[in-house]
Amino acid sequence: MTMQAKSRLMTLAERLGLERLAWSLRRLHCPVSSDALVLDVGSGGNPYPRANVLLDAYEDTVERYNLPLIKDRPMVFGLAERMPFRDKVFDFVVASHVLEHSPDPEAFISELMRVSKAGYIETPDGFFERINPFRFHRLEVFDKDGRLVIVKKPSWKPFSEIVDMYERKMKDGDFIRFLSRHPSPFYVRFYWEDKFDYTVLNPEVDANWALPVVENGSYKDQHGKVRLLLLKFVRALFSQRSRNKTIDLLALLRCPTCSTGKLQQSQAGLRCDSCGVEYSLHDQVPVLYPK
Repeated sequence: MTMQAKSRLMTLAERLGLERLAWSLRRLHCPVSSDALVLDVGSGGNPYPRANVLLDAYEDTVERYNLPLIKDRPMVFGLAERMPFRDKVFDFVVASHVLEHSPDPEAFISELMRVSKAGYIETPDGFFERINPFRFHRLEVFDKDGRLVIVKKPSWKPFSEIVDMYERKMKDGDFIRFLSRHPSPFYVRFYWEDKFDYTVLNPEVDANWALPVVENGSYKDQHGKVRLLLLKFVRALFSQRSRNKTIDLLALLRCPTCSTGKLQQSQAGLRCDSCGVEYSLHDQVPVLYPK
């Protein structure tokens, strides 16, 4: 990894012992020039401020924990494993807390390297995922000496005994405060340029299992109105709002069905000039799932 993983503000905060502040500041760190074109994959309800284009799979999903989808700049509905973008059309791609949701990490990573020249991946660390699994996470991800190592989960909680130990530990107030004050070791932060090596240790495992049923009210927005307003202010302050309004989204796209054709405006929304597949719009956002 040659790109700077921390900004000066992050480094200063860490030296002052403000680890939680340094961790929050990472979302403002995007090591690219001001004219770089940045894609946020799985942008959800809190896209990276520096991102110019957003990609998400769904308008609504339980995996977003009831946060509303943000659509404040050019956006596309599509699959990360089959992105509707041309080759190397982006200078940088952010994939923050989305890789671990994919049942097909090989396709996901291949697409990241296809559409962008460089990027950043953030996930829970595999150790943390194993002791504290999330219901919608299909992978455990480790950074081993600058190489991503991935384990496909056969179910959302394959190590029940370890999870039970962790849940008992969560009753200890000192342990909870430690986790809160020192978040960085429990996550993978991985920068890459051009391409990167990775290993899936158990490719034979089917991680495309049915999502567990979530009881009504089990997941609610934990951010609160004040924090949501603060996030909105930060996005407005650090986003390239004027530039984003001028982006020609159509020039960045390609057909996700045939992977070759250019998309043109049509009565339905967009149409591939090669295979003829029609794609609709949802609230003016192109819906580009492969047929």
